[in-house]
Amino acid sequence: MTIESTIDVSIHPLDDPVRASLRGEHRRFARWVGRIGRYDPAVARFVGHPPVLGEQDWADLATLLGPGGSTALRGHGHVPPQGWTVVNELASVQMDGAALRVADDPEFDILTAADVPEILELIARTEPGPYAPRTIEMGTYLGLRVDGRLVAMAGERMHPPGWTEISAVCTDAEFRGRGFASRLIRAVGSGIRARGETPFLHAVAQNATAISVYETLGFTLRKRSVLTIVQAPLAQSSAGGATAPH
Repeated sequence: MTIESTIDVSIHPLDDPVRASLRGEHRRFARWVGRIGRYDPAVARFVGHPPVLGEQDWADLATLLGPGGSTALRGHGHVPPQGWTVVNELASVQMDGAALRVADDPEFDILTAADVPEILELIARTEPGPYAPRTIEMGTYLGLRVDGRLVAMAGERMHPPGWTEISAVCTDAEFRGRGFASRLIRAVGSGIRARGETPFLHAVAQNATAISVYETLGFTLRKRSVLTIVQAPLAQSSAGGATAPH
């Protein structure tokens, strides 16, 4: 079993952000089989892969996911082998924050592992996207408390070379309309910019309201893409196995 470790410098880091992160800043979270990399599922659900998957790639992906496991693949038109299921396709946008107007904000707390139960409760109420018990280890997360209650948060997720993704931007329904999300994005972006890196983020293409807010803050559209959700066969070959992180 091989570990995919060669970096193709001809590919922009944001065109393959999962594998770029797993080869670099997030290598401690990486699980590789062949050319397929995934995060430790307790940290994140993301899988990185070549633009076109060959027969061996699909077999390696099945090994990483396990029987019946599912994931999102970049791009559309993927034709999986027999036994796989294409569950759905979702349109998304990737936005470049080179022009984000950042600002520190002392009102926000740096969240820690001790805050994870409260974070998961807020995520469940607001549904900004997937968040696992150890997602907080991916980067700095900032939160806002009102009367001791966590009501808004945002933080850092994927970390390809030179870039850091802003994610988990959410505000409890009771506190929306007060500009908390914008302030959190600018504050998280300030920490990213201080490291000499550039913020970026992803959004569901249909979420016009969020995209408009991001554009107001200085984000620009970099790329439109499609995520193809696939499910592995329920029965799996005994060949292969996951390697240690590289």
